[in-house]
Amino acid sequence: MEKIRLQKFFTDCGIMSRRKAEEEIKAGHVSVNGRPAVLGTKVDPAADCVTYLGRRIVMPRKKDFVYILLNKPRGYATTTEDPHEKKCVMDLLTDVKTRVYPVGRLDKVSEGLLLLTNDGELANRLTHPKHEIPKIYRVKVSGHPSEEQMETLTSPMELDGYNIQPVQVEIHDLGDEDTTLTFTLYEGRNRQIRKMCEKAGLVVKRLNRVAIGRLKLGGLPVGHYRYLTPEEVAYLYQNSDAAGGRKRRC
Repeated sequence: MEKIRLQKFFTDCGIMSRRKAEEEIKAGHVSVNGRPAVLGTKVDPAADCVTYLGRRIVMPRKKDFVYILLNKPRGYATTTEDPHEKKCVMDLLTDVKTRVYPVGRLDKVSEGLLLLTNDGELANRLTHPKHEIPKIYRVKVSGHPSEEQMETLTSPMELDGYNIQPVQVEIHDLGDEDTTLTFTLYEGRNRQIRKMCEKAGLVVKRLNRVAIGRLKLGGLPVGHYRYLTPEEVAYLYQNSDAAGGRKRRC
């Protein structure tokens, strides 16, 4: 790949403007292949290792990849095709001509933000157990959780023989007969939230994923989808780098 100026590299990655990149380079916050960068430095995005404030910056590949954010309704299975399922999430992508695949899963009775793509590397990064992008869920449970139940949810827990990472759980809203909790997860084990609530003696009435890091549903109607922006794709690549993927050391 042809070398490009470091400032352009940052804008192509969706990290910052060229002017801001110049300021950060002058401040000594940018390194190339382990050495402090200077203004005028050029890099090969495919070969050189660029770090900003200690974090590796990776330029998303610019092939014909498709990145979709779907607001999944309840009752749809997260699968590409299944003869036993009448409704699959792929049925909602009526105008998408490229074959894409769900990144992770939301079970049939869950709803909310679901990513789909044909970029296998990004999908692997985001589904790795140790990625750094939090997934935010709003979970409505019956009744009002006790202090002991909240402590159970936020304490170390074993599920299916695996010790899950600590989960941040907060009360979002108290209703007359139910409570909406906010769960922040950095991993996504099979039906993890439902199993956690079961261990705490809580009954889940509704489970909605509302965000993956900075990516949010916003005003996207249920059952509709939109394409990610280049900046959003770059954000997912940068912040899933610690998960491994095809990460190269500097």
